[in-house]
Amino acid sequence: MAGDRGRWLAVDWGERRIGLAVSDPTGTIASPAGFIQRRAGKRPPIAEVIRRAEALEARGFVLGLPLDGEGNDTPRAGEVRLVGAELEKRTGLPVRLLDERFTTAAARRAIHEMGGTPRDRRGDVDALAATVLLQHFLRHDA
Repeated sequence: MAGDRGRWLAVDWGERRIGLAVSDPTGTIASPAGFIQRRAGKRPPIAEVIRRAEALEARGFVLGLPLDGEGNDTPRAGEVRLVGAELEKRTGLPVRLLDERFTTAAARRAIHEMGGTPRDRRGDVDALAATVLLQHFLRHDA
């Protein structure tokens, strides 16, 4: 039933930033939820992702899976799979992996359409990419 699906947190796991998006309580509409800046040489900020999920009352995670043009795992896809497993282990919440190949391009287009440039709004691009990913999940997979 759509009314009790709950909030999902989408995670666009990048090398420099992690974009976040959250759904409304009915699991219908995705909205940007900011980003987490990664620090070079530091451990992945999984604890911060969990803190954000708790603050947003998320009942599950959607992680963007970076695949290559043929749909195969990239080196970062392996990292995302490990992050997903760790999130599931630490929180007990469901984790869904979803092909993210289309999300960044869609986010960049949206920034252009709003009159901005992706270079000046990198964190916004990451959060929008997570939003595109989450909206796709809510429409097709939730």
